[in-house]
Amino acid sequence: MNDATAVYPKAYIPYGTWGGSWFPAWHTSALAEVDIARFAAEAMPYVLSKSKVRMDQLDYLISGSTIPWLYKFWTSPYLSHSGGHRLPGFHLEQACATGLQAIIKASAQVQSGSHNSVGVLTFDKTSNSPAGVFPNQGTYRRTEVISDIWDNFGYDPSTGQSGFKQATGETSMIACAGRTARKYKLDFKEVAEMSFYRYQQYFAAKDAGILNKYLFPMDILDVRGMKMGEVNDDIGVRRYTSLDQFMGERQLDTCVAAGGQTHASDGMFTMLVTTEEKAKQLSPRPEICIQLIGAAEFRTQAGFMPESTGLAVKQLLDRTGLTMNDIATVYDHNPFAVNDLVFSKLLDYDWHNMNDTGCPMIYGHPQGPTLVRVTVEALESTVTKGGGYALVFGCAAGDVGIAAIFKVTDSKGGN
Repeated sequence: MNDATAVYPKAYIPYGTWGGSWFPAWHTSALAEVDIARFAAEAMPYVLSKSKVRMDQLDYLISGSTIPWLYKFWTSPYLSHSGGHRLPGFHLEQACATGLQAIIKASAQVQSGSHNSVGVLTFDKTSNSPAGVFPNQGTYRRTEVISDIWDNFGYDPSTGQSGFKQATGETSMIACAGRTARKYKLDFKEVAEMSFYRYQQYFAAKDAGILNKYLFPMDILDVRGMKMGEVNDDIGVRRYTSLDQFMGERQLDTCVAAGGQTHASDGMFTMLVTTEEKAKQLSPRPEICIQLIGAAEFRTQAGFMPESTGLAVKQLLDRTGLTMNDIATVYDHNPFAVNDLVFSKLLDYDWHNMNDTGCPMIYGHPQGPTLVRVTVEALESTVTKGGGYALVFGCAAGDVGIAAIFKVTDSKGGN
């Protein structure tokens, strides 16, 4: 087995100082009606308190989201103020890669010595997302009204400006999945089998109570402080009972059917990156050591986003000197089942060995916090296995793949 050195050797992730909300689907919970940024900021100290961490133990905040929110101009300083402790910081977004980028940037802050305890706060709300009016001299109307969720998911400006392509959906996210499926000659039966297996993984973990370790019920309050509801589940997830259900679904594009793609949802997630000393102080299990070994991004040809993740992983393995045989845990953000099958082909890896406790294809996709939840699930799974390398990856708009490898060691467990 190969070994690799952390790219940011001074940065550590304190085990257990993480968590977030469940991800209710679009317009299925009271979360659809609130200011998601303020909600996430106020939820962060609640989540951290589960591991007895206080906001005043942090000295910096990196936030991430992709959908415009009220007072976004004020970014992380406003969010930390709303969370009860005024911190410096900044806000970032990179479509679906936002969560993992925030973790990487937090690690860089600690490595540079600029800060010792960096909070990562990510969130998004697809429900009631805003529309924007933009001056545009390139159109006869001279203005464009953009619905931030549906227009961006339905049209990729990098793949062509043709009105015909936009009208026929040739530039949509679904089209890129179908196009990639044809390139790799995927079989719909295998897509259906994998999709069904992913649902079984999720519900097995949920029924066993594993998800309750880092997903917390949260009350949703209105502006008066009155309870509007509670988010206590990934509302909107169907429980498929047979493979025949998947096989009977209509293909929206090649190998893309309802059960094999994710859905819009709302939610938040948070975690910390600190120095080694701080990690031992803050973690409920200081004997567990977690470090970022390396990260990589890869941009593939236009319109083939699902293959970008496997290519990013290939690049990362070359960079670290590791192989898939060295990896104990594999988790990804997979908006389509196609993503996992293409990865399996590119890396010659058995897709059964991925996403032990669930994945965004099942529980939903609020962009900003998605890869933070994926990372937390991967790290929790690796700890359960006694340690090892955890590979986390996902795709982002613009045909980009992002990947990171974390090393988990347990001084009491021998790994």
